[in-house]
Amino acid sequence: MATLGSAGVPLQSSVAPPASASLSAMRTPRHSLLVRVTHWIITLCFFALLITGSEIVISHPRFYWGETGNDLTPTLFRIPIPASRRLVPTGYGYTLPDQNGWSRALHFQAAWVAVLTGLLYGIYGLFSGHFRKNLLPRKPDFSWRGISADIGRHLRFARPTDADARSYNLLQRFTYLFVTFVLFPLVIWTGLAMSPAFTSAFPATVTWLGGRQSARTLHFFVSVALMLFVVVHVVMIFVVGFGRRMRAMITGRVSTPREDV
Repeated sequence: MATLGSAGVPLQSSVAPPASASLSAMRTPRHSLLVRVTHWIITLCFFALLITGSEIVISHPRFYWGETGNDLTPTLFRIPIPASRRLVPTGYGYTLPDQNGWSRALHFQAAWVAVLTGLLYGIYGLFSGHFRKNLLPRKPDFSWRGISADIGRHLRFARPTDADARSYNLLQRFTYLFVTFVLFPLVIWTGLAMSPAFTSAFPATVTWLGGRQSARTLHFFVSVALMLFVVVHVVMIFVVGFGRRMRAMITGRVSTPREDV
């Protein structure tokens, strides 16, 4: 009479794994501690920058191009809102409360915290291989079929698979790389180019942008692009599962079902 051993079938294959092993396998690493800490610090800084930046814009909602721009010069464009300063011509017969003092101070403080935190994240990502392993697209992904399929899944708001929960998809990789290495450095550069103390030491930083008012205008557009990224990012978190994504960014781990059980 043949036995399991004589048939060449491992005995443990017919036995279900213990419950503790299944639960352990359902917990997979997702984000390191440094990635989580820097993520939440930059998140707090971003909201502080968004609020204070809005107050700064309200004080003078007119934008120019070049080195100089004031109430008497033509604008490149203007935001149709009342200003918080009486002498700024906006077409409204009233002004908003002036919050320019505290908003500028907090804006600069939050910006420096974000810059230092971003530098720490960048150094970690380069030396730990985080960018290479988690953000750089793989060669098989560079195909029109793969790119179009990934974009189609996002447009359909399709729920992610278990593999998506453990790694970034192609569109996420492109977006995070663009934000990390293009938008974030550009918003820092344009912000520093508006500082007289910084540009007096490094005048080329503002000259390459076309002037201090050009830097302010570019800073506004880059900030709007970052704000749109955050809005889409938050919406997609709710679409794919708010609890699971938040748990992964807080605890560093995400629960995924065992497909082979």
